[in-house]
Amino acid sequence: VVLVSGHLDSWDVGQGAMDDGGGAFISWEALSLIKDLGLRPKRTLRLVLWTGEEQGGIGAKQYYQLHKENISNFDIVMESDEGTFQPSGLGFAGSAEARDIVKEIMTLLQPINVTDVYDNAEGTDIAYWMRDGVPGASLRNDINKYFWFHHSQGDTMTVQDPNQMNLCAAVWTVVSYVIADMEEMLPR
Repeated sequence: VVLVSGHLDSWDVGQGAMDDGGGAFISWEALSLIKDLGLRPKRTLRLVLWTGEEQGGIGAKQYYQLHKENISNFDIVMESDEGTFQPSGLGFAGSAEARDIVKEIMTLLQPINVTDVYDNAEGTDIAYWMRDGVPGASLRNDINKYFWFHHSQGDTMTVQDPNQMNLCAAVWTVVSYVIADMEEMLPR
């Protein structure tokens, strides 16, 4: 399983379009693009739209409890939860060998100048998996404006830039598809 995700819950004063509707949108779009292109990877791509992240990650905990017996089937868990502004790359948590593979995959995104691989992945919703050794990735992007809108009444759809979201979706699509279509799973 290659898991792509964002969460649906928002803070009570805003719509949650940026935090974290954007992550949900690009995760959905990644799978839609793969399907529309007629691509069929070797492994399962799974979209999870988390709930309860702001209430202590209860949705992620429940999902983990229901699926942890199959942990060896999870290739990578990916979460976008820092907005969907201009992307720069991926945060990655995993073995050195897996990191080298992810760095090679990121070279495919050179035409849109999104090739960086940062030292750690972050995400409340994927933390259980990464703690237990599943490689993890989080979208990294320009968060200079993130806290202008984070948990505020300003977190509406007008914050979202369609072009930047398309670039974020491209990153999510390429990385998830290539990992799901590799002959072997990422090394643990």
